[in-house]
Amino acid sequence: MHLIRSLVFYPLFYGFSAVLVVLSVLAIPFGQGALKKVVATWGDWHFWCVENILGMRIVQQGVIPDEPVLIAVKHESFFEAIDMPRLFSFPTVFAKRELFWIPGWGFSARVYGLVPVARDKGARALREMIATAKLRVAEGRPLVIFPEGTRVPHGKEPPLQSGFAGIYKLLGLPVVPVAVNSGPFYHRLIKRPGTITYRVGETIPAGLPRAEVEARVHRAINALNNGESVAAGGIPASA
Repeated sequence: MHLIRSLVFYPLFYGFSAVLVVLSVLAIPFGQGALKKVVATWGDWHFWCVENILGMRIVQQGVIPDEPVLIAVKHESFFEAIDMPRLFSFPTVFAKRELFWIPGWGFSARVYGLVPVARDKGARALREMIATAKLRVAEGRPLVIFPEGTRVPHGKEPPLQSGFAGIYKLLGLPVVPVAVNSGPFYHRLIKRPGTITYRVGETIPAGLPRAEVEARVHRAINALNNGESVAAGGIPASA
């Protein structure tokens, strides 16, 4: 049954995603509102496929503040990366620069307001990245970052990438850490039904020393690594 679900999911989700990439490019001349609607449709379509085809349930524990903050999200699979436009209100996501080379998608992503991350490109690249991020903050948008830098198998707790602390310091924003346990269900060729949980941690104030903010974020985004799925207080993500 898991195999059948996955065989149905891949062509349906990615096939319609290809159509939406084309529509996103065509929407750009009509303004950011039109592009935003296409991206929101992509997130909603993915959510529908995950729940109705793959048989997963998505719950959220805690509430994201409705203001510009730096949201640090655990990264276990493509699930949470695709889910960001649905989970947050018009988010700006720090994404690795290589993704912007994807035809069509990369151009739309820049117009939408994603921030390319050029790793190991020096201080100039960091200044450009921060300048772009501050423009998005001035628009009232939340900033989403995956502080581990890449997907991490469930249960693994690597240190945060060194660039996270620099971004935190230069932006001067509080951090909202978010744990997610998508790996065991979504990060596999044959996906499995189950409950994916987002757990929103306590907001961490701006201006803390590097060691303290890294330790607090690291602890909070790994809060679901003990194998639990849903604790008391979890609410469906679609609620």
